[in-house]
Amino acid sequence: MSGRHGGWLQFWPNWLNWSGGAPTVIPCANTSGKVQATAGGVADLAFAVGGIVIVKHDDDVEWMRFVQNAAGAILGPMDSWLVLRGTKTLPIRMERTNANTMRLAEWLNAHPRVTRTIYPGLPSHPHHALASRQMKGFGGLISFDVGSIERSREVLGKVRLMALAESLGGVETLISHPAMMTHASVPPERRAKLGITDGLLRVSVGIEDVQDLIDDPAQALA
Repeated sequence: MSGRHGGWLQFWPNWLNWSGGAPTVIPCANTSGKVQATAGGVADLAFAVGGIVIVKHDDDVEWMRFVQNAAGAILGPMDSWLVLRGTKTLPIRMERTNANTMRLAEWLNAHPRVTRTIYPGLPSHPHHALASRQMKGFGGLISFDVGSIERSREVLGKVRLMALAESLGGVETLISHPAMMTHASVPPERRAKLGITDGLLRVSVGIEDVQDLIDDPAQALA
């Protein structure tokens, strides 16, 4: 469709890269791989801008050369060293993250005080079949809804292992409230259309012991 109308189809895989997916199997004009916290293994690397852009047409190549010349296209030495160091442990970290997140998602999905759990690894997710074809693991992000902003504040105030922060992809588990944090500037009616309710919480799952990861929200939801 984008080709017929003279537009670009750009694929930004983000979690798909680090979960074992293969972005190049999807036909598009441009694909990009992002270097962020997951590659480095530490959440502070989320502010490093890096990666790869693959373009198909000569005009796009010329445009990218212009951007590279005008804006620059390399990481700083420290960021580069952190990424290289992180790639040495990336596969085993993602194995643990995927396994932990699947267990936690299944537990949350069965909890009576959770109204919905959003994770592509769950059969209830609308895109579960697609994710199963494209990914070897389903990544480390879970969203779950506790029904109201009051319940959200209660959970956020009671968790002990999960740190309240917006980042993702590190070895530690983080929890955030999108409506009050990452999407606070989005109008409420727009958030409602996107499914970002006041009761929605987002968890970036790390590599801690999985029973600890379950025990923490268990006591917070009690």
